[in-house]
Amino acid sequence: MMALVRHAVRNDLAELAAGDKIMVACSGGADSVALAYAIVKEAPAKAISIAAITIDHGLQPGSEDRANLTAHWLAQIGYEQVSVVKVEVGRAGGLEAAARDARYAALESDATRSGALAIYLGHSMNDQAESVLLGLGRGSGPRSIAGMEKVTGRYHRPLLALRRDQLRAACAEVAAPIWDDPHNQDERFTRVKIRKLFPALESALGPGLVEALARTADLVREDLTALDELASAYANRSGAEVAELADLPTAIRRRALRSMALNAGVQAGALNYDHLTKMDALIVAWKGQGGVFLPGELTFTRKSGRLSFSSTRRVERGSR
Repeated sequence: MMALVRHAVRNDLAELAAGDKIMVACSGGADSVALAYAIVKEAPAKAISIAAITIDHGLQPGSEDRANLTAHWLAQIGYEQVSVVKVEVGRAGGLEAAARDARYAALESDATRSGALAIYLGHSMNDQAESVLLGLGRGSGPRSIAGMEKVTGRYHRPLLALRRDQLRAACAEVAAPIWDDPHNQDERFTRVKIRKLFPALESALGPGLVEALARTADLVREDLTALDELASAYANRSGAEVAELADLPTAIRRRALRSMALNAGVQAGALNYDHLTKMDALIVAWKGQGGVFLPGELTFTRKSGRLSFSSTRRVERGSR
């Protein structure tokens, strides 16, 4: 089974150049342990420099000891540069989201400090399937069920085609120690609740649900890529004439609006279905309504047949 993991890693590393440096995020769980082991075996053939990081979220007793044990194992198998980073987890947006935000901030900071071009994450096919179900629950359109891409910016996820049980088996095959985080059984976390639904869903729908959901994400991403390309003419713009957009198919028009909003400064994760529906209404259901307030203190308005963005903060200050 480790041969499958190494093959997936080898294919990903093939895109890098000799001398490039990468950083592997390893929690001590089976997915990231399998990834770390495969990378340390495959990287030398490509002359790729490797570093590793393990993060202590400080959310449970003994977390510091756990992080140090993981770091010790990483050093034992051949990682010369291993960072143990303790993060402060706030409560904004819920514990699950706050821990994720703190973790990614630490990954970005450490990768920049160490000069790593890419950050490798151990997300599996199961993680992909869970992401699809979470996206369905949000009801934010196809983009929310497109799941994770293998490469997003500097983040690489080479194990998305492998199931969690395969990664556990790979670890057992090479006697790699794994840690089962108690939080992975804690139903305070939405993803854990979703995970525990899978046996019942497979009982009702038949086996292969994880593969089917992951495949759905792949197909949706292909369609999104095609539609995004059709709307790409608006990617570097922060305004447009209503007449330019009015006759476009809805799917393309809303992608054009999304592209313009991102270009104006709205964060992708903050822009939702409700925002886009209201923005679209300024074009297709115009009744003289006011502007649409968007995340990032921006307002999207229609005036004299033109759509544009303005700073809500600036407007508020000027009105005092």
